Amino acid sequence: MTFLYVIARPRLVGAEAISKSMSYEIVIGLEVHLQLNTKSKVFCGCSTNFGSAPNTQTCPVCLGFPGSLPVLNRQALELGAKVAIALNCQIAKEIRFDRKNYFYPDLPKDYQISQFDQPLAQRGILNIITGESEKKIKIRRVHLEEDTGKLFHQKDHSLIDFNRSGMPLLEIVSEPDMNSPEEAYLYLTALKSILEYIDVSDCNMEEGSLRCDANISIRKKGDNALGTKTEIKNMNSFKGVKLALEYESKRQAELLEGGKKIIQETRLYNTEKCVTEPMRSKEEAHDYRYFPEPDLVPFDFEESFLEKIHKGIPELPEPKRNRFIKDYRLSNYDSAVIVSDKDTADYFEKCAGLYGNPKAIANWLTGDVFAYMKENNVLIKDLNLKPEHLSDMLKMIDSGVITGKIAKTLLIEIIATGADPRRLVKEKGLEQISDVSLLEATTSQVIRENPKSAEDFKNGKENAIMFLVGKVMQQTKGRADPNKVNEMLREKLKGVK
Repeated sequence: MTFLYVIARPRLVGAEAISKSMSYEIVIGLEVHLQLNTKSKVFCGCSTNFGSAPNTQTCPVCLGFPGSLPVLNRQALELGAKVAIALNCQIAKEIRFDRKNYFYPDLPKDYQISQFDQPLAQRGILNIITGESEKKIKIRRVHLEEDTGKLFHQKDHSLIDFNRSGMPLLEIVSEPDMNSPEEAYLYLTALKSILEYIDVSDCNMEEGSLRCDANISIRKKGDNALGTKTEIKNMNSFKGVKLALEYESKRQAELLEGGKKIIQETRLYNTEKCVTEPMRSKEEAHDYRYFPEPDLVPFDFEESFLEKIHKGIPELPEPKRNRFIKDYRLSNYDSAVIVSDKDTADYFEKCAGLYGNPKAIANWLTGDVFAYMKENNVLIKDLNLKPEHLSDMLKMIDSGVITGKIAKTLLIEIIATGADPRRLVKEKGLEQISDVSLLEATTSQVIRENPKSAEDFKNGKENAIMFLVGKVMQQTKGRADPNKVNEMLREKLKGVK
């Protein structure tokens, strides 16, 4: 079972608060479109490189010229099967491609090669955890298809770039099993983590490699029938998906409370106004007039083909999380955070092989290192911090060469320069003060300069000692051992160790 442990503390905000107060249940299903990591398009040999000049990566096949014939990209099929296996789907014995017919300016053939009644795989499972509860999100289907072109709307006209036309897409469709925007967010982050682990896509939402459409409806709690749904498009981040769903569920609840009817339609999310806006009416299911693609024969899978893919599946987030808990004695939370990103998990394991305190590594990773990465918008794989350097820094803390406070400053220096931490400590004179006479003099000076705090401590105010410790640390620029300073101050003020 594919399982990603994600810890979230349930909060009633926005849509969820309204849902509870008005006794409505939110029902959400997601359609994720994933561009697969292939060098060429799904039915032709054109390049899939991103950022090329418009309409320079096209040919008669992806432009739909008469007489051109599609040929299925084997690697796209392998990567699609890899995703299906990782999501515990049942892979079909035989798959078939169909023509999905509709007219739109970015569709050069006026149809899209997709899959209808014989998709690549069906009936998968992806589990999420919110708080202490586990929830199964069922995967309805996983199917291969080609992408369309891209429209660029100008003031009085539109431009089309067909470079994206024919890109290999995998559509992952969930059942409507999510009941809050938060669950949808957790589902997407869990899915993205698995996709990155198996290395089938770069999952870059800014470049369109990962796109999501959401179907949402609300109903009275206790009702079995689904309410009238709307589809939301144009969400370019997981946070955007969450915000769009929060707004739309609130909008639908207010309509029903006002005695109005919800219209089945497609809506766009306006990221500037944080609202959904009508795009087109969808009162009835669109008739795409699917029929079998005559230029592509049905495909069946040999057992050896699927077995090879099975063997190529790496350790996925959930088993890795369990192993980290067992082997490294990490908490559920630390394990979940670290394994959610494959590069972070690999980095942690390299550090653990060099340094014997996995908990300390986890604390620094999820604390100061993650804070730096977030502030500077950098990934751990691009961070100028070798596992050897972080491990050496932690060893210096343990051996008393530097203090924990100095280490926080040293960490930034290591990242900025890439230099060996031991060399930096010597060059910058950051070694912990070991001269007892110097500490004696400094603590005595701090007591003389802060008589009120000294008297407060003598009168039983325990917190006053921490103020004095802070003053000593300030005078020594963080190079004194705070525990030793605390000890010396108490001895001077109380006359006892």
